[in-house]
This record gives sequence, C-alpha cells and structure tokens, in this order.
Amino acid sequence: MNMRKWTAGCAALLIAAGLLAACGGKHDASAPDKLNVVTTFYPIYYLATEIGGEDANVVNLIPTGVEPHDWTPKSRDLNTASKAELFLYNGAGLEGWVEGFLQGAGKKAKTLEVSKGIDLIDADAEVVEDEHADGHNHGDLHVDPHTWVSPKSMLRMGENVKEAFMQADEAHGADYERRYEALKGKLGELDRKYADSLAGVSKRDIVVSHQAFGYLCRDYGLTQTAVMGLSPDAEPRAQDLLKIAQFVKDNGVKTIFFEELVSDRIAKTLAQEANVGTMVLNPVEGLTSEEEKAGDDYVTLMERNLQNLLKALQ
Repeated sequence: MNMRKWTAGCAALLIAAGLLAACGGKHDASAPDKLNVVTTFYPIYYLATEIGGEDANVVNLIPTGVEPHDWTPKSRDLNTASKAELFLYNGAGLEGWVEGFLQGAGKKAKTLEVSKGIDLIDADAEVVEDEHADGHNHGDLHVDPHTWVSPKSMLRMGENVKEAFMQADEAHGADYERRYEALKGKLGELDRKYADSLAGVSKRDIVVSHQAFGYLCRDYGLTQTAVMGLSPDAEPRAQDLLKIAQFVKDNGVKTIFFEELVSDRIAKTLAQEANVGTMVLNPVEGLTSEEEKAGDDYVTLMERNLQNLLKALQ
C-alpha cells in the first residue's frame, strides 16, 4: 500500500478507534501505576512479560493463532498503541506496516526495534525475486527477519528489551534487571542445549516448509532448504518442488518439517513424493490456542523443536 495513503488512513482509523475504546479487554494498554507496553507479536511479548513482570502491563497486537506475516493492524490496534508508553517491534523488515502505523498512533510511546544489534542474514536473491512476483510483501525482503528463532538471537533481543524497560521506567530498574537475569539464565540454558545436542548429529541438512530457520542454522551449524521463501504462503513452482524432492533423495533426508500456523499441504505432498516422514518445526511466530491453554511458551516450544531436530538428523 502507498505509504502516504496508509498514513492518512491511520489518522482516520485513530479517530474511529476512539469509538472502540470501550471495548477494552486485552486491548487495554492504559493500566494505572504500571509501564504500559505494546508488542507486535508473540516472541517480543514473551520477552516483555518475562522482564516486565508485575511492573508492566503488556499488550500483544497479533492474537493467538494468527500467523504474523499477513496480519495488518485494525483501528482498535491504533487505539491500543496510542496509549502505550513503550512500543516494541521485531524490525528487520518483519512488520512492513509499522512506520505508518506509529505515525497514525501518535508519538507518545518510545519505540524499540528489538532485533537491533543482531548480525542480519541477507535473503537469497532468487527467493526475493519470486516473492515479489507472487505479490507478497515481507517488508524488506533483502533481509531475513526471523531473528528470534535462534536462542542466541533471543539472548541479545532480551537484553535490548531490558534496556528499553529500564530507560522507560527507572523507578523499577532493579526489578527489570533481576527478572532479565532470570530470563537470561533460561535462554542461556536453551542455547547450551542446542549447541551441545546438535554438535553430535550425523546429518546437517533440514528441509522446511518456510524459510524461517536461517539464524538457527547459522548459529548451530545446520543448513536449511526451504519449500517456500520468507513468506510462508508464497506458492513454490513445480520445478522447485521437483528439485527439492531430488535433494531429499540425494542427501538422505528423512523428514520434511512443517509448521502449525500455516497450511501443511505442500510439505506433506513433497514428503509423499520423496517417500519420507513429516514433523513440526515451529518458528514460534505465535501460539496456537492449544499451546496457550497448555501453558507453552518460547522455551518449551524451542525445546520441542530441538527434540524433533535430533530425531530427524540422527
């Protein structure tokens, strides 16, 4: 969408949002006596709630069960962001809508690009060209935005969030620091599990439905081959599927990984063609309603990912 039109639209939506303020509920980012924080999607929300604890009121824009790549904000989201004191987004091109959205929501909130400081991965040029041709816009398609899928990246992102909290609310700085140290311990242990466990696997190639695991592969010595590119709903070409099926056969790949928030149709078709199995490899872009009810979080989902990787790569 043209940025000028989007910005103008945001202003109109903000006016309309005032009519929706009474909806409140999970979109209420104006709790008294707390730091009011808005996050764009689940991994950032996880970091913010772990660090913010009882001193922060954290509202996540993208609902449970919704895949973030195709999500666009609504008028109530503008209303939510307009009340926030701190707005946290991943950046690296993931939220292509964020600049115009923040202009529409006003300038009250301090903002943080949580992926700041991470050595970003350039997207494959051929994938970029194909996704533009298919009409999908993943923000800055020349950069892989999936930083959070690696525990090493999440450690850096957690530090960024902690610094933002301490700057926005100095009175509770010691509490944010304490909770960050606890989170750092959990993420550090997860990082060690990945490094130690994957160091001994006999295979290093994974075939995934969505090109979301570049940071994980870089940090732990794996190589991903993706059925689709950075946008999980981009349809692959027939010749691409044939090429990947041949790669699977030539390299002894036993598993095609798919994910839960998008269709598994193509991954399962490819697995059937190559006569191999399928398993979930979760990019942790959001929780399903079942995962939320079960009390899952970033760490438990990433531990499950590790177990599935170990099964596939032995």
